Amino acid sequence: MASEAPVLEFRDVVPMPAAAHRPALLAIDNLSVEFRSMAGTVKAVNGLSLAVPPGRTVAVVGESGSGKSVTSQAILGLLPKSGVITSGSILFRDDTMGEVDLATLPRVSPQFRAIRGRSIAMVFQEPMTAFSPLHTLGDQIGEGIAIHERVGRAEIAERVKETLRLVQFPEPDRAVKMYPFELSGGLRQRAMIAMALICRPSLLIADEPTTALDVTLQAQVLKLLRDLQRELKMAVLLITHDLGVVANLAEDVVVMHHGKVVESGPTEAIFNRPRHPYLISLMKAVPDFELGEQRRLTPIREIKVDPDALMGRKSSGTPGETLLSVSNLNKSFSLRGDRRIFGRSPLLKIHALRDVSLTIRRGESVGLVGESGSGKTTLARAIMRAVAVDSGEIVIDGPGGPVDLVAADRQTLFAIRKRMQYVFQDPFSSLDPRMTVGAILAEPFDVHGLCDPRDTGAKIERLLKAVGLEPSYASRYPHSFSGGQRQRIGIARALALEPEILICDEPVAALDVSVQAQILNLLKDLQKLAGLTYLFISHNLAVVNHFADRIVVMCDGAIVEVAPREELFRKPLHPYTRLLMRAVPHADPARPLDFDNLPAAGKFGRRNWPAPFTVSTDAPLPPLLEVRPRHFVRAASLDFLAHAADAADGQGSAG
Repeated sequence: MASEAPVLEFRDVVPMPAAAHRPALLAIDNLSVEFRSMAGTVKAVNGLSLAVPPGRTVAVVGESGSGKSVTSQAILGLLPKSGVITSGSILFRDDTMGEVDLATLPRVSPQFRAIRGRSIAMVFQEPMTAFSPLHTLGDQIGEGIAIHERVGRAEIAERVKETLRLVQFPEPDRAVKMYPFELSGGLRQRAMIAMALICRPSLLIADEPTTALDVTLQAQVLKLLRDLQRELKMAVLLITHDLGVVANLAEDVVVMHHGKVVESGPTEAIFNRPRHPYLISLMKAVPDFELGEQRRLTPIREIKVDPDALMGRKSSGTPGETLLSVSNLNKSFSLRGDRRIFGRSPLLKIHALRDVSLTIRRGESVGLVGESGSGKTTLARAIMRAVAVDSGEIVIDGPGGPVDLVAADRQTLFAIRKRMQYVFQDPFSSLDPRMTVGAILAEPFDVHGLCDPRDTGAKIERLLKAVGLEPSYASRYPHSFSGGQRQRIGIARALALEPEILICDEPVAALDVSVQAQILNLLKDLQKLAGLTYLFISHNLAVVNHFADRIVVMCDGAIVEVAPREELFRKPLHPYTRLLMRAVPHADPARPLDFDNLPAAGKFGRRNWPAPFTVSTDAPLPPLLEVRPRHFVRAASLDFLAHAADAADGQGSAG
């Protein structure tokens, strides 16, 4: 089917009027890149052609392995030694050197070094690994000026602070002396953008700049990139798999699949009139905010689950009964203050969980949403008793009656953990690279002594079939699998002990939209076949809307709103919930983000909600009040909320 569809090239697109009279800043023509090794040759980019006009944003969209990042590496001369440009040209119009073919320019030549970082800069996907942990931000951001310009240390320091102010970094004077590990994810990404902009490049390559950020920080970074582009009049080559980001930033779109351009054109045409089957499939795989019945996502490659592999895994209880209840849970962490203060080292107390109460019923999916630092993962780890709590109860119902996990001894916890399992965010770091998949899946049986060694092979085979993997994969190591396959291995390991509840901590945050659709469909199928209960943690509200039956919203360690899925998205009441929904980028150019009403940078830790939602640092938290059946919100006044609820009818912040 794909071969019959028209394959569009970028040159077939009529240029935008503003760029029609100007030559392209970057013009790639028939570019091919191969990786050569003893195992063979892989063609990562195959005949790619695209153009980036001055001052415009062009997005390159596709799954992992489509050739997006390899293209950016070829532009900057950062291909690994095994990567070879076999054909094509990369023409770049430099202000001082004129038109240069980067494809033929030696990567280590003085000419390429003069362009890299000065005229073309890059924002990498993971700022923590892109920064050196041994040097301060000031030294790393200022390094570009030191390389490309002959200026003194004082001028470099001043320009670094000026650039940090440009990216709205709080306290630039103090920030230049800080190290990357002292910053949050959002601030690290701002520092990465500042490092890319220090020499005021004419082309900025942004490689997945918001993938690891929560929804509000993502919205801030998108606004920042848009504002900086307008102020500095630079072109942007945006590399992403997030169609919502594309709809809000890009003016032109290039869709890549297996190293080739399959469709390209203006953003509005791409979203409103997609023609290639691959692009249509990508759009069907994206979760949306429809408030009707939760539709099944359509991944490009469906996972086939073997129902026979899940025989005997049905939940022992009755659906709808309370399985897990959390009551008045509190957890705080003590951090050492500034050690540079002579003679003093004050303790700072962070309240990670504040009076958290939550009920999870058998067979339901509870979505837990909030920004980074809101307390989601701390709550999940507290339920698993991976961290000790200060006070409160965590009660799980069992065959022998309810058990309080906070007061339970080690032996009781060991037995209970068979019924609760954890699916981690990063499937690569959660799997031991020195163990085969078979050994990883056999480990739970060995630890709990639940399986005769002679039967282990058969159980491993059933687990792999249960998540749509081949039994032959048991002899392979984690590094030989894709991200989606590794996540399925993690789910199979969690299913090994036949648990009743799975705690899924951002299980699809780092995955492409199509692989994300695979995993979400798989989890739904497993729930139907095995009667599983889920606590599903995510900052992606579209994913939670697709997956959850009931949604819990956390802010600064406290639950601020709880409601059924449709109720919450149709009539959100707490200002924090509305803020989260306003920050979601929709995969629709007709529904852009309201950049003018986003909260200011660095304000998330200091909430100033209006009455009756006001929270005082000294006073106890306002109670959770039931405004409608099963719809709770944290506020001081029920009368005011009833009026606000009526006013919100039909308003719906999800749209």
